[in-house]
This record gives sequence, C-alpha cells and structure tokens, in this order.
Amino acid sequence: MTKKDIVRTIAEQIDLPQLRTKDLVQRTFDALIEALVKEGRIELRNFGVFEIKRREARMARNPRTGEKVPVQAKNVLTFKPGKEMEARVRAVDLEAIERKKQEGSRNAAKAPRTVAPPTDAPEAPSA
Repeated sequence: MTKKDIVRTIAEQIDLPQLRTKDLVQRTFDALIEALVKEGRIELRNFGVFEIKRREARMARNPRTGEKVPVQAKNVLTFKPGKEMEARVRAVDLEAIERKKQEGSRNAAKAPRTVAPPTDAPEAPSA
C-alpha cells in the first residue's frame, strides 16, 4: 500500500476530495515524524509503538572477505505492533494474499494493450 492508496481509501470513506485528504495525511505523517524527533517515542493505542533506539559501535565481518570492519554507532527506528495489530497479522493467510497477487498479475498480462497512433505521422496517400 502506498500513500496514494491511503489517501484514496480515506477520501472514499469520509467523502472528502483527494487533494484535501492528501494534505491531511501528509500533515499527520509530518506530525508523527516531528514528535518522534522531539520525543524519541510515539505510542498509538491499538496500533503500536515507534521508538528511536541507539545501536552502539561494534565490529562486524565482511561476508565476502571475512575481514573485520568497524560499524559506527547509529540511531535506528524500531516498531513494536500493538496487541490488536499483532492478533490481526497472525490471522492473515499469506498464501491467499500471494495467490491473489498472482491472479492479478496474470489478468494484467492477458489484458489487451491498445496503442494510440502517433499524432505527427504523415497521412497515407489516398488511392
């Protein structure tokens, strides 16, 4: 799902123009990011918790050469789903979703493609 899909879904549900809905969705995302940057944690009931955590510097190994390489300390964003989301995700039938995707791509491949003739093509001589 993309932001465009989210906007379309919400706009249809609350009967609001997509441009207005897009603005509201973007402002919501901006507010979440701002709160996360300022406070380091966002808790959304029945959804989950976003949190910035510190990963300390460490030594890692290059898998190709086996050479040890230093990894700098960094901040990472973590997400812990809420109980409701966790329960709903566990109940998802991933195989059914994958079958739907496959059917959709097969149907798209079968759909005839129409090509418009070029607009600047010279006209055929009349007989």
